[in-house]
Amino acid sequence: MSEQADQPECAGGIRMTRERVSADKKRIILNGRTVDVNQLVPIKYKWAWHFYLDSCANTWMPTEVSMQKDIEQWKNPHAFTPDERHVIKRNLGFFSTAETLVGNNIVLSIYKLVDNPECRQYLLRQAFEEAIHVHTFQYIVESLSLDETEIFNMYRENKEIYEKDEFSMSCTDGIINEKVDLSTPEGLQKFVDNLMAFYVVTEGIFFYSGFVTILSFGRQNRMPGVCEQIQYILRDESIHMNFGIQLINTIIDENPYCWTPDFQAYLVKRIKRAVELECAYAKECLPRGVLGLNVVLLREYIQYIADRRLEKLRLPRQYNSTNPFPWMSEVIDLKKEKNFFETRVTEYQTGGALEW
Repeated sequence: MSEQADQPECAGGIRMTRERVSADKKRIILNGRTVDVNQLVPIKYKWAWHFYLDSCANTWMPTEVSMQKDIEQWKNPHAFTPDERHVIKRNLGFFSTAETLVGNNIVLSIYKLVDNPECRQYLLRQAFEEAIHVHTFQYIVESLSLDETEIFNMYRENKEIYEKDEFSMSCTDGIINEKVDLSTPEGLQKFVDNLMAFYVVTEGIFFYSGFVTILSFGRQNRMPGVCEQIQYILRDESIHMNFGIQLINTIIDENPYCWTPDFQAYLVKRIKRAVELECAYAKECLPRGVLGLNVVLLREYIQYIADRRLEKLRLPRQYNSTNPFPWMSEVIDLKKEKNFFETRVTEYQTGGALEW
């Protein structure tokens, strides 16, 4: 080999070198030129790789789910009360655009700043899943012949949905900006706040009261196609949330200077604000209650899951509420072999072929 070939060279950002990537030099963020972001292996963060593999095992498409029974039920003027139709449409209105907000944040914010290759591998998979979720709600709206402009514009017309989405979107401000500096406490805290808003609040709190409400119809064998797809989404979101919390905790472990008492108190305050926004949304969705659900029960559940999210972030619980919907734990369990409202097997199949 020539002497010239032994020297590091750069071409399009790639540096020639005999020095190979070492796993122990990898970090979640701020890798710089220390490691090559294009080299997946050797893998340091095995948890990120396992989240990727678990997600790949959950491959599904909404169009594989029959909506025939849902269509028949929805067209029947006596199948649902006005309050039941109201809560179904409100949840479709929230989810239809909230999934897009999450996907946009992954692509425009998180992927840009997380320069660890195994974490990026998962983020690419999650972005795909967010696209599938958006497709799901389009498929549901189209199948039920709902007014698509009403459903997809609801986040700008309904105050409670708008305030939830605005909470999340406000955390993207300053992150998309190329000048954000993660090497400073302020910049890093801004990024952690972004991760918390989307993974913990949007996917870990805001989505869950909607899951409870929609899946309650499934427990009565109503809207079975919608509920089947929501159950798949719920399982996806459980992985998303757990990945995000692990991501946050690892960033903090590697950069403990940002985890100040003031910042911790700030995050607790933010999560408490999210709980109030979700409770206000629940009140608007369920002014009189349906299916045995009411605002009191949903508030208790929202507080219960908020405490669980806080604990995983190593922050103090705030509510000490109990879980009024223990059946939700069965739905979230990825190893559960049967659908909670029907008897058929619902484990995911890869390759786009779900078998029942």
